[in-house]
Amino acid sequence: MIEAWGLTKTFSVSAGVPITAVQGVDLQVAPGEVLALLGPNGAGKTTTVRMLAAILQPTQGHAIVAGFDVVKNAIDVRQRVGVLTEMPGLYERMKARDYLAFFGQLYCVPDDEHRRRSEDLMQRLGMLGAMDARIGTYSKGMKQKLALVRSMLHGPLVLLLDEPTSAMDPHSARLVRDSITELRDNRRAIVICTHNLSEAEALADRIAVIRRGRIIALGTPQELKQRLLGAPLMELRLTTALDGLEPELRRFVDVEEVGLDWLRYRTDTPRETNPHLLHWLAEKGRDVITLSPVPQSLEQVYLRLVEADVEVPPGD
Repeated sequence: MIEAWGLTKTFSVSAGVPITAVQGVDLQVAPGEVLALLGPNGAGKTTTVRMLAAILQPTQGHAIVAGFDVVKNAIDVRQRVGVLTEMPGLYERMKARDYLAFFGQLYCVPDDEHRRRSEDLMQRLGMLGAMDARIGTYSKGMKQKLALVRSMLHGPLVLLLDEPTSAMDPHSARLVRDSITELRDNRRAIVICTHNLSEAEALADRIAVIRRGRIIALGTPQELKQRLLGAPLMELRLTTALDGLEPELRRFVDVEEVGLDWLRYRTDTPRETNPHLLHWLAEKGRDVITLSPVPQSLEQVYLRLVEADVEVPPGD
């Protein structure tokens, strides 16, 4: 549904020195897939989204969105894409019902249909009772939800969402995440730009990390964890102190951390290593409380990529 090759955007500045905001980005997003685009402020996420939405023309490269070229068929792309920007620019003197009707007409959605879609989407996000209130009276989170409804009003095949749950309370954020999941199930292609790493990990099928305008890592959350963080980390806890077992345990596993009655180790073969280790401990008469994997988060992957200036080429 989204295909981009060598997507590049260079801006001219007053001093005459060009600034390259995005450089050589390659992306593919399939129908029914959520891609999270992560990166620090100024990395090029918003510029990339604007090119995919046919708002900015790329300086170099090509992109096909929903079957149309973003340069040659910009209007066709815009008709099939729903965009939520970080600053949605709502018309605050209008009532929400009139505001959505206005955008329904812009998208050429028949009146009966856009009224039905408006009420359905507002109800799903807990906003139906506020449809006849002026947008200026909305909280920041309510405005964000209204902007999300606007982006979905015309039934777009592709959704480009910048910080979709910012300023929302936990319940509202959950409603939005549920809506995104439903859209994925309906074979929509979705790109989310977010700083909420736990949300990205929960929603995204794949993660793309962008830094200084370039994609530096791309893969599923599990693939990136394995490639960046290494073998699974396990934690073993005994009922009694280790009492000198650590040197012997190092014969089986790569020990990383040790406590009074616990240790953490890595192994590439947990299915073989863990049963062998438990059998050996039983022979030693040592009782085990737990042996379990230590959760490794997307945040660890992200910080290593961005702070340590690491890059992971595809397939490495």
